[in-house]
Amino acid sequence: MHDPVGNLYAALGEEKIRAMVAAFYKQVPDDPLMGPMYPKDDLSGAEERLADFIVGRFGGPPVYMEKRGHPRLRMRHNPFSIGELERDRWMELMTKATEEVDIPEEHRTPMLQFFYGVADMMRNRP
Repeated sequence: MHDPVGNLYAALGEEKIRAMVAAFYKQVPDDPLMGPMYPKDDLSGAEERLADFIVGRFGGPPVYMEKRGHPRLRMRHNPFSIGELERDRWMELMTKATEEVDIPEEHRTPMLQFFYGVADMMRNRP
């Protein structure tokens, strides 16, 4: 089975992926919907965890797994009320982040499709 995001690390490099995540997190604190869902006292930790996860999922070193074990994404996100509105806002901010760091369209499309699938899976209400 072909994994459309499994080679993005090789195509983009770790620096570009981490820059994208940083661009996402720059938007979070002032966002009225996303801001309250993120730990104000550990925003840099949340950024590092997401970057580590994405790097590993896109074919880079499995740093996230080494530090935290299996992602257990649904369990870790369950304390938050996540519906379509939150999913769509997360996608909006992440899309802006991919544009800000100039992720090429050929890589942006599969990346955003992957992000949408994961974001939709995190929903725990309509």
